[in-house]
Amino acid sequence: MSLSSHVIELKKKHQHLSTEVEEAQRAPGVDGLHLAELKKQKLKLKEEIERLSS
Repeated sequence: MSLSSHVIELKKKHQHLSTEVEEAQRAPGVDGLHLAELKKQKLKLKEEIERLSS
């Protein structure tokens, strides 16, 4: 897998997590730990994308 295709896949995963976070925030009675874990995963992906893109 080339670097650019890897970055593209990471961006897709990041977007998917963004959608999950938004949906979880709108859902009543959402588990705060689950939401925090989603946000942590999203941040790790963002950092990885930035690291590979620079």
